[in-house]
Amino acid sequence: MRVPNVPTNPLQTPLTSIRGVGPERAAQLARLDLHTVEDLLLHKPRRYEDRRHFKKIKEVKLGEATTVFGKIAACGLKTFARGTKSVFEVILKDETGHLHCRWWNLPFMEKYFRVGDDVLAFGKVKGLKPRTIDHPETEVLEPGEEISIHLNRIAPIYPLTEGLPQRWLRALVWRVLHEFEEFIEEPALTLPTFPGRANAVHMLHFPSGFNEAEAARKRLALDEFVVLQHAIQLRRKKLEANAKGLPCSGTNQLIKQFLAALSFQLTDAQTKVLREIRTDMGSKVPMRRLLQGDVGSGKTVVAACSALMAIENGFNVALMAPTEILATQHFQNFRRWFSDLKIRVELLTGSFKTVTNFGANDKSQPTLLAATSSSQPATLYIGTHALVESAFMPQKLGLVVIDEQHKFGVAQREKLVRKGNYPHLLVMTATPIPRSLGLTLYGDLDMSVIDQLPAGRGKIKTYVRAEDKLPKIWDFIRQKITEGRQAYIVYPRVEDSGVAGDLKAVTAEYEKLKKIFAPHPVGLLHGRIKAEEKEHVMNAFRHDRVKVLIATSVIEVGVDVPNASVMVIENSERFGLAQLHQLRGRIGRGAHDSFCVLVTPAKNEEAMERLQILEDTNDGFKIADEDLRLRGPGELLGTQQSGMPKLRFGDLVQDRMLVERARTLVRESLSKI
Repeated sequence: MRVPNVPTNPLQTPLTSIRGVGPERAAQLARLDLHTVEDLLLHKPRRYEDRRHFKKIKEVKLGEATTVFGKIAACGLKTFARGTKSVFEVILKDETGHLHCRWWNLPFMEKYFRVGDDVLAFGKVKGLKPRTIDHPETEVLEPGEEISIHLNRIAPIYPLTEGLPQRWLRALVWRVLHEFEEFIEEPALTLPTFPGRANAVHMLHFPSGFNEAEAARKRLALDEFVVLQHAIQLRRKKLEANAKGLPCSGTNQLIKQFLAALSFQLTDAQTKVLREIRTDMGSKVPMRRLLQGDVGSGKTVVAACSALMAIENGFNVALMAPTEILATQHFQNFRRWFSDLKIRVELLTGSFKTVTNFGANDKSQPTLLAATSSSQPATLYIGTHALVESAFMPQKLGLVVIDEQHKFGVAQREKLVRKGNYPHLLVMTATPIPRSLGLTLYGDLDMSVIDQLPAGRGKIKTYVRAEDKLPKIWDFIRQKITEGRQAYIVYPRVEDSGVAGDLKAVTAEYEKLKKIFAPHPVGLLHGRIKAEEKEHVMNAFRHDRVKVLIATSVIEVGVDVPNASVMVIENSERFGLAQLHQLRGRIGRGAHDSFCVLVTPAKNEEAMERLQILEDTNDGFKIADEDLRLRGPGELLGTQQSGMPKLRFGDLVQDRMLVERARTLVRESLSKI
């Protein structure tokens, strides 16, 4: 049936135009971000119930999630504790028995039920004497309603908002689907092995089997991935068409001197990546490359060689890091490395505007304006978000390097790149990215991987321990200190919340640990300490004047102290796996074997399973896959920071093959343009 008075695209018809959707229902739908017919038709059920076969009440089992159908025999609200607590109870009956449904401290539930109503209830059975479900999901079936929509089928269960009945929303979807299904168009790019889009939308809501529901989800997920890949690859195609690559492949003059002065040789993996980068930086198209390498794999040296390629051709280089600690460490390393090469290195952070001129011994303080003047020789600028600010406008910017890209927003990356005339871009991360996530977030970048650690490193051994083992752990640290080593101890928060049993705080534990490790000097580091004090503490730790560093996760990235061989992380269950792996990467950077101890009071199986993964492997890529599986991409990367797209149907944990297919489809399509 065609619908009169609809927009040019009927799927954009406002839901307020649909019969039965008044102002109150429209407001409820709006809270679910449902405004148009298309929004409603793409409102994904969160699960399905097989209502072809209900269990009788007498058949329910303790601890089992089940759906029953019965009539309300009695219902009532009971208040106690002077009216501050309540329980509303509904007693359902069928021909086999009674089921008690209870809602604690939700007295308003009373207005939704009446004796004699036919009710579906879904939940986990908590007791058998009497049979009881607490806080079940329920549907009241109204007289005269088309029961076939709700019963004797696999029924969709939708995300709801307060006051919106499940059965009403299901009936609305049923009606709108039948009125507008014919207007659902087939996208240009799809695969013949998948159901058509209109058919997929129908199967999404009212499948004849669970396999149909999954087939529909995959089809609609593929459409999402195609749209996403098209935007990503079109951006890359426009770059290739409009931008001319700067000649930054270098002359090898400075790189030869630099490599000869290093106290170690590059690994084969580093050498391979540098060949890829040199080819990119000498091509007609600006380099856009993502460099992944596990903690300690030597990405910074690769960045140094890449910077030298651009500098050899007379171009400036900008390297952006997420924290002042990491930026300062990079500055110290590059200043040491580039001193004999007479290359200008500057530090630009919120606390430091400029630091040095030529070499480590030159204490001159040029102004920022002079530092960015075209009359100055090629310069390496190292900084934090300060590089994104308008005051930083370098001339002849040939290369942008972004370290720990996942800590920045996509917009920040683009803003820094726009400061030059299409400079080359090298994005680095020590948090290995699962391939499906990489193709989604960084699909416009070529990818390189350093999958080899430098020779001569000690092994890292990881242990999960309960809190009652702390005295033995402190003894172990004292033993390592007497052997000449150093240690980190990490806590999840800065200050004590004052709540008994809450997370441990670094400031409170610092006072205790100073006494425990006396007379050995102990340092404190967290995000609220002033930049000068942070640098003072880190310098003391680097030079072995501080034996134990008590810190928050501020040390997560970039801190490199080869003599530190012990890492203790308390309340480790509160950190993500990738973050724990990053923290663990602060040790194992010297020749000595290192030890990471994950301390947790948690007794639940899920927390122990997560931590066991770190005890079993040091492979960052395996850990990243597990972190994605357990936490999802939004929480893993931080949706706001990463630019992670919102996906209705796609699942980056299980849909890697769909991402690959979408990428291939789009690539083939764009190649014909």
